[in-house]
Amino acid sequence: MAAIVRVLARALPKESIEIEILKQLALFCGAGLLVSLLMMTYGLDLSPGLF
Repeated sequence: MAAIVRVLARALPKESIEIEILKQLALFCGAGLLVSLLMMTYGLDLSPGLF
């Protein structure tokens, strides 16, 4: 994730507002994925016997 942000930061000028929009979009996507993962594992037995 940090590598993607670094590449985008180098590609776009520092004063560019687009990089801030991309950073916020990436954070929202990451939060959405985390919530989706938590919702999928709700009620699932994650004891060591599962693995």
